[in-house]
Amino acid sequence: MNDGRQTWPGPRRIVVRAPEDPVEAVTEADACDAPLDVDTALVRGPLFGVAAQELDGEDSRWRVVSALKEGCPQQARDALMDLLWLRAYEDSATREERRALLPWIARLERERLDELTVLGTRFRVVRADEYAAVGPDGIETPRPTDPEPVVQDGEESLSEGRLDEDVVLDPDAPLTPSQATERLLMTGLVQTAATFPDDFREDARRAVATHPDVLILPVTFRLVQRNGFTWQLGGSLHAAPYWARKSLVFSLSWFEPREKGYIAWDFGNRQDDARSCVAAATPEVAAVLEAYADAADRVQAECLNEVEVLGTLHRVARARRLVRWGPDGPEGPRPSDVDVQEPCQIRPRLDEDGVIHHEWEDEDEDENEGAGADEGVEADGSQADRV
Repeated sequence: MNDGRQTWPGPRRIVVRAPEDPVEAVTEADACDAPLDVDTALVRGPLFGVAAQELDGEDSRWRVVSALKEGCPQQARDALMDLLWLRAYEDSATREERRALLPWIARLERERLDELTVLGTRFRVVRADEYAAVGPDGIETPRPTDPEPVVQDGEESLSEGRLDEDVVLDPDAPLTPSQATERLLMTGLVQTAATFPDDFREDARRAVATHPDVLILPVTFRLVQRNGFTWQLGGSLHAAPYWARKSLVFSLSWFEPREKGYIAWDFGNRQDDARSCVAAATPEVAAVLEAYADAADRVQAECLNEVEVLGTLHRVARARRLVRWGPDGPEGPRPSDVDVQEPCQIRPRLDEDGVIHHEWEDEDEDENEGAGADEGVEADGSQADRV
């Protein structure tokens, strides 16, 4: 008898393959060694993004169109609204396409929509759980085989690419042994800690039944810091350790000295950092700024993944994300997922011809119409008096 919980016709088959080239073989060996230093997994909580599925093409696999990095579902909905707006604004868009897109944009400005289908494409707000491996030394740092962009000495730094770019969500793709092992280990992930609210934990247990499989997304990197025994998150997700280290350099040299009050928040002097402000500071403040500047310089020169400054350990952490998967594809937001903002308009109004209309233009039109109506009343009144 079906109790309504099991919706999957049995476990999904996982096809295991051998590494395809020497580079992947070394990466696989590194991945097989890494669990030897792992005690547990630290689960942070949900992240959200947008995936799309082409209904009319030959390839019906879901693909990520907005990175799974947002902290609440509404931020992902805003990203979807922005994606549709930009598509409607393209010169190549026709009036018919805009007529199809604009009503959805208007609805996303007012409603919490987690899925829609327009112009043959199905869009869905997708939920992921972020976690990290933890060993005796704390949260895992980047592995030697994690990919890094190639930057030559003396050359200008590259621009960071979009997170999750060109990622296809394919639960049937063959996996290496380490990838298959990680998927199997994380399939039963359920947040049961008392620190999570009751409805959150109940939704997590229910998701194991409604979306019994998982997909592991590409590895990401973020900054964490520890002061004492507690780890705290800092910054956003990055696709490579290189970009996380650059973020750490900026944080140590520019952001933290301002956040802690050692440099004034004077946005007219954006170039000022810990190094340039030492000379004008008091001896006590100068010592602090020198510590921050020295740490930032060491991270940059030595490609360090962690550094300690004034009793706080700053580390580049290796973060993982999984998406739960069910008969209808990737899991969307759960009822217990919290939104920290309301739907709102984030782009100016666009008409069917692709012309942008700003709010102040609409206000000017309303004032002109109002003035014309007043003049008409006066004219009618004057005419009536004359009659």
